[in-house]
Amino acid sequence: MAGSGEPPTGAGTGAGTGAGPAGGPPVTPPTGARRPVTVVSVSAALRAQFFPDRVGDRLAATTDATLVDDHAALTGVDLASVLARAEVLVTSWGVPRLDAALLDRAPALRLVAHTGASVKPFVTAELFARGVTVTQAGQGMARSVAEVALTFTLALLHQTPRFDHALHAGTEWHRAEQAPPRHEILGCPVGVVGASRTGRAYLELVRALGAEVSVCDPTLTPADAARLGARLVGLDELLAGSRIVALHAPTLPETRHLLGARELALLPDGAGLVNTARSWLVDEAALVAELTRGRIDAALDVFDEEPLPTGHPLRALPNVLLTPHQAAGTVQGRRRQGEIVVDEIVRYASGRPLAHAVTPELLARTG
Repeated sequence: MAGSGEPPTGAGTGAGTGAGPAGGPPVTPPTGARRPVTVVSVSAALRAQFFPDRVGDRLAATTDATLVDDHAALTGVDLASVLARAEVLVTSWGVPRLDAALLDRAPALRLVAHTGASVKPFVTAELFARGVTVTQAGQGMARSVAEVALTFTLALLHQTPRFDHALHAGTEWHRAEQAPPRHEILGCPVGVVGASRTGRAYLELVRALGAEVSVCDPTLTPADAARLGARLVGLDELLAGSRIVALHAPTLPETRHLLGARELALLPDGAGLVNTARSWLVDEAALVAELTRGRIDAALDVFDEEPLPTGHPLRALPNVLLTPHQAAGTVQGRRRQGEIVVDEIVRYASGRPLAHAVTPELLARTG
């Protein structure tokens, strides 16, 4: 496997070859397509998830790839000659900002293909100014995150976190049985904040189970919402009328602390808040204060500080379900992300339009 700054070898995902990882049949690139010089700045562990078996074979067959285990190699000496010729850069979480200094090292760069969703942490105006196209694989994560949001929804409706916490804490059985009223999802008023890819996938899942869905999204018309099987409402009405509120909004200046103390107070007693999107959307201190009162419940995959400190008050609350920012990490979802990246590189190499391009305008209004 080509490590940080090492020249390409035939190992790993098959850099520079068309051979599969287990000696399987070669995968040939599409007729007429080039094999662009590509730097894959993705750790070995993530590469195994994004580009397994035939997905890795396709990556090897359609690119002249150098595999980089550590993003730091992008600014090092050893990778300079390859980076100078690279047309495509495949990125993953933690990649450094693609500023002028780094881009000067990659004058031939024409495509950045991100294995994740949001490219805001590393994409710069300089990148677009140099004519580099950006694409991302967020669509591959939508189903995974939506399923976790559905899992959270059902857990909160059935008071699973409170029961689980009580039994783990050694609470006597008769006391552990006590919980606020439990509800089924059939006929349940569910509010979805943000009709994003994940929001729409979640909406489809809860509707299939019989939920009555409202949606708040300034980019939708009532007709748009109706086509999604939901009713378009304002944020306050959604919060006040929902037993479960699921957040799927983008990270924008105007969505910072979209839910603060005033908004959280609008939630009915016994309501549940599901956040698999970004902690940016919620005033965490206000949420902790509301949860400490025991009036509402929450299920959270994202936090202001990650890793979540061991002494954080959220860890001790019996009415909170916590997961360590892993909602997207399914085997199938990771593979879909890799497939999207390879598909986009094939489109680029064949001179066809990309399916998941991120423009400056799109970046300004999405997370």
